[in-house]
Amino acid sequence: MAAHTSKAFLSLGRLNVSGFGLHRSVNRIRYATLLSTNSPSGNKGLPDRGSRGAFARKPRRDAGEPRTEKMAVDQDWTAVYPAAVPFRPSSVPLPVRMGYPVKGGVPPEKKGNLELIKIPNFLHLTPGAIKKHCEALKSFCTEWPSALDTDAKCDQHFPIKVESREYLSASPSVRNPSARIVHLKVKLSSLNLDDHARKKMVKLVGERYCKDTDILTIKTDSCPLRQQNYDYAMYLLTVLYHESWKTEAWEAEKTAADMEEYIWEDSPSQKNILDTLVRMKVAGEGEELREELLRRKEVQEYKDSVTRLKNEGESESAMLQYREAVKKILNL
Repeated sequence: MAAHTSKAFLSLGRLNVSGFGLHRSVNRIRYATLLSTNSPSGNKGLPDRGSRGAFARKPRRDAGEPRTEKMAVDQDWTAVYPAAVPFRPSSVPLPVRMGYPVKGGVPPEKKGNLELIKIPNFLHLTPGAIKKHCEALKSFCTEWPSALDTDAKCDQHFPIKVESREYLSASPSVRNPSARIVHLKVKLSSLNLDDHARKKMVKLVGERYCKDTDILTIKTDSCPLRQQNYDYAMYLLTVLYHESWKTEAWEAEKTAADMEEYIWEDSPSQKNILDTLVRMKVAGEGEELREELLRRKEVQEYKDSVTRLKNEGESESAMLQYREAVKKILNL
């Protein structure tokens, strides 16, 4: 191989300039570096590919077997997915497929599948992982009170139930507008209400009260934060309770037609059935006779049928019950 060497040295020069009656001394310095280039005659100015210089590439390692091929049958899955991470096809020993089937085939496999990486997964929240989390949190928890061993006792001591929801979604923001909604539920039987206060409470809440379950549900979603909606729900319950106990002046002017439900006592139906039984000469007269007649089984059945017919309206079952009660009273 032919080689040549070129050298450049640092040179200094001094130049005196005179003009217009002025004498100025200018020092000019020229810099150069000592450069020695050894190159083959056929490839001047370029490094050798075979040399271990700056442009040398490291040999690529061969890809080994994926982790799924080396996993044991009793592999501890919490060691594979200890936290929330994107989908890794080499760590999941499942034939997962996702994507649009090409030309009527099957969806693409998991290897190199970007659709599986885009979406969040719950591979870190397997039953075994949740069990380990619970075991780790046990030291920070207290024992459940032995006095609250049944649901009935829990409802008795803690009648108010508050429900809210947490949302997990694949979006730039972790906030969800629906997470602020609060549902407050309470049984009216657990509140200290008399007959007047209970009926007024039912009238005030309207459709929020379920008669079958005796549960009042208050939903609040006006405020931007969940804590604000919770405070607002508790405020509404407090106001409803105190307003129900108030007796306005106009409430004393209510008649039987204004009542929320049919009342059997001292009603025309009660008076008519008593007059009918007296005319049938089933017994004598007096207050004791009246109480005795009202305690009779057929009179109680007639009372229940009339009350149901007045409160629930006419239906086939209600009419059949009323017919059978009348037949028993008249001995038909």
